[in-house]
Amino acid sequence: MHKAEMIQKVAGLWPEIVMLIGATACLFIGLSKGKGPRRSTPWIAASTLVIAALMVCNKSGTTDEPAALAGMAGYIKLAVAGIGLILLLVAAGVPNRLRQSLDAETAKTFEPGDVMTGEFYAFFLLSLTGVMLTAGAGDLVWLFLALELTSLPTYVMVATSRDRVEAQESAVKYFFLGALSAAIFLYGFALIYGATGSTEFTEITRIAQEQIAANGGTPPGLLLMGMVLAIVGVCFKIAAVPMHFYTADVYEGAATPVTAFLAFVPKTAGAVALILLLSLVGWPLPAPIASLIWLIAVVTMTLGNVLGLLQDNVKRVLAYSSIAHSGYILVGLLAGPAVNEAAGGTGGALGDGIAAVLFYLVAYGLGTIASFAILGCLRAGDREAQTYKHISGLHKNHPFLAALMLISVLSLVGLPPLVGFLGKIYLIGSAYGAGYTILVVILVLNSAISAAYYLRIASACYFGEPDESVVSAGQFPRYAGALIAATLAIVLGIVGNGLVNASRNATTPTQSADTGHLVQQTAAATATTTQID
Repeated sequence: MHKAEMIQKVAGLWPEIVMLIGATACLFIGLSKGKGPRRSTPWIAASTLVIAALMVCNKSGTTDEPAALAGMAGYIKLAVAGIGLILLLVAAGVPNRLRQSLDAETAKTFEPGDVMTGEFYAFFLLSLTGVMLTAGAGDLVWLFLALELTSLPTYVMVATSRDRVEAQESAVKYFFLGALSAAIFLYGFALIYGATGSTEFTEITRIAQEQIAANGGTPPGLLLMGMVLAIVGVCFKIAAVPMHFYTADVYEGAATPVTAFLAFVPKTAGAVALILLLSLVGWPLPAPIASLIWLIAVVTMTLGNVLGLLQDNVKRVLAYSSIAHSGYILVGLLAGPAVNEAAGGTGGALGDGIAAVLFYLVAYGLGTIASFAILGCLRAGDREAQTYKHISGLHKNHPFLAALMLISVLSLVGLPPLVGFLGKIYLIGSAYGAGYTILVVILVLNSAISAAYYLRIASACYFGEPDESVVSAGQFPRYAGALIAATLAIVLGIVGNGLVNASRNATTPTQSADTGHLVQQTAAATATTTQID
């Protein structure tokens, strides 16, 4: 790599550098003997996210991001910083409630190793940094390291978020299945390298397109196997079939604020990774890969929604809901970007599947974070509120929380005028424009199925009898996080044109004209091959 290229890459990494500095500061200040400095770690984390967001905004419009789609990198970094602030509000106070931390704070002799405050917020920032680095990945090695930086801190966050054995059990399941998925997609990366002789995305794309064209529109065996293994392995990050088995147990076992974190952060990293991987072979996707994505999307959304109907634990319901939403996201990935216009697609805003995915990640994130935040605001005795019984009659004792829960679940259903409706219209439009009519019908039917358990949550809040053992957890930041997320779900649903345009602009290749030309050329070539067949 030339010196100029290295300087260019580093210049695009200042938000991530700020995040790493903030994580290190949280780690060291969290070990301070004084209570004041230790209590400042959430504020340090919040300041870090704000500074990182400002740096992303300051760099908007530049082309020195180390990614094939520089606009996508900037969009994801800003979304991660913004939603990260909401997640920080929801997670505030989690390490302070641990028995170990409480004992350490009241002990006569302070032992820094017994306090988890610094570590928790450091891991929080490190995982978000991993998502940012994923969005800026320019080669397979970078992508692998970024995905692991996203995941590894979450294993510790799950294990240390509660004093109960369920948290440790969930962390063990999560860790081993995460290691399995990493091995699978890393092996896929190795096969892709073996097939193309490069780890650089630009070079892989060039060689892969030549091989696909020479092989009649189908990737050669080694490249195809590498792509399949990479896709299946990354499915773990977005909780999609067949790597979804951990989701319900881990979501239930982790502390509710950490569950909210898991529902958005790894899923975003996984979705971005899939965008980058699929861009290596170009859209319209080669038939074997398109069939794989189609099958995974259908099974994922159907399995998630059907199993969601059978649950009595609201956290498990939202876990299976998360699986179903991964299926919806895969629909947009299958449709591909607006370049499909060259292959007979409609183009335009509703014809851009990648832009739809970027928009939907934000829409889904707001709805699900609000739901988990509301559960985190309640306690049933010494346990978290998480069953239908615990939220029964919520509007009588906590009308504010009941209203926020109604907004969040209606957004997840996809009812107007909430942002979830706009997100699903965007996905459906892109899939229909790309010619996947049957898939659109399946998506709509699954959305109807999901309405049953989402409305069951709303019905329990408004028509059930209150559980007198359920009380407020007294966490004001968590209330604020739920309010902000639910409010944004309304505002962006009504005046979401700015976010729609931002997601559309984010899919335009801006690093080099050659990259964009190559993608369009590939789409046209694939369309021609299809017509000949």
